[in-house]
Amino acid sequence: MEAVVNVVLPVFALMASGYGAGRLRLLGDAASEALNGFVYWFALPALLFHAMVKVPVADVFHLPFLAAFGGAFIATYLLGMATGLFSASLLAAGPSLAHRGLQGLSASFANTGYMGIPLYITAFGADRALPAVVATVFTVGIGLVLAIAVTEIGRPGRARRGVARDLGLALLRNPLLGATAAGLAMSAAGIGLPRPVATYLDLLGATAGPGALFAIGLFLVGKPLAGNLPELAWITLCKLAIQPLIAAWLAFGVFTMDRHWAAAAVIMSALPTGALAFVVAQRYGIYVAGTSTAILSTTAASFVTLSVVLTLLG
Repeated sequence: MEAVVNVVLPVFALMASGYGAGRLRLLGDAASEALNGFVYWFALPALLFHAMVKVPVADVFHLPFLAAFGGAFIATYLLGMATGLFSASLLAAGPSLAHRGLQGLSASFANTGYMGIPLYITAFGADRALPAVVATVFTVGIGLVLAIAVTEIGRPGRARRGVARDLGLALLRNPLLGATAAGLAMSAAGIGLPRPVATYLDLLGATAGPGALFAIGLFLVGKPLAGNLPELAWITLCKLAIQPLIAAWLAFGVFTMDRHWAAAAVIMSALPTGALAFVVAQRYGIYVAGTSTAILSTTAASFVTLSVVLTLLG
C-alpha cells in the first residue's frame, strides 16, 4: 500500500492534472502538441544525455537486463501481432502485415520515457534511475525500429527498396537516440561537463518527469474508448500482465543480475502503451484508432497493475 500512496498516486495525479487542464481548455488547443514537443526535443534529451555522461559505458550495456526486458518485449510483440486473428473472419483475409505490426507495437511498446523515468525517479530517486534510462534507449532504439521496419515492409503497395533509407533517416532525426549516443561518446572519452553546463542539464532534465506526465494527460483528452473489444482486451492483457510476467520469469528465473535491475525489468515491462506508438500509427495512417484506444485502456488500467507490481517487488 505504501508504494501506491507514495509512488503511483503522485504519478497518476500529475496525469490527471494534465487531463483536467485539457478538458477545461485552460491551456488552449495547441497545449498538448507544444508540451509534447518540449518534452521530446528538450527535456528528455537533456535527461538522457546527462545520465549517459555520468556513468561508465559498461554499466549502460547491462546484458542480463537487456535480455530480460528485450526478450519480454519481443515475445509480447509477437503475441500482439496475433491480435489480427480477432479482426479476421472465416470468409475474409486478416489484416495486413503493417496493421498486425502496429497491433504488436500497441501490445508491447512500454511508455518508458514519458512515464517510466518519472515513476522510477519518484520510487527510487534520480541517482538510481539508470535502468529506466536504459529501458528507454532500448524501447526507442530497438523496439521502435523493429515496428517501423515491419510497418514499412508490410505497407500495401510499398516499394521495399526505401525501407533501409527511411529507417536510417528516422534514427538520425530522433533526439532521444542522438542525445544518448552523444552522452555515451563523452563518457567513453572521459570528457566531463563544465559546472554551468551540468547545472543547465539538471534544470532542464528535471522538467522531463512532470512535463511528460502532464503531457500524457493532455494527450488522452478526447481519445475514445471504442473498437473491437476482444482485440482491445487481448492487447491490454498482453501489455499489463503477460509482458511483465515474461520479464519476471527471465529476470528472476533465467538470468543472473542484481535485484534492483531485475525489478526494473519487470516494472518497465508493466508500463502502459507509450504515446510514440500512436505517433507511428498516425504517420502511416494504419491502426490509428486502435492504437489510441490501447493507450487509453492500458494507461487507465495500469493504475491497478503498477500498484500490484510495485507492492509485490517491495
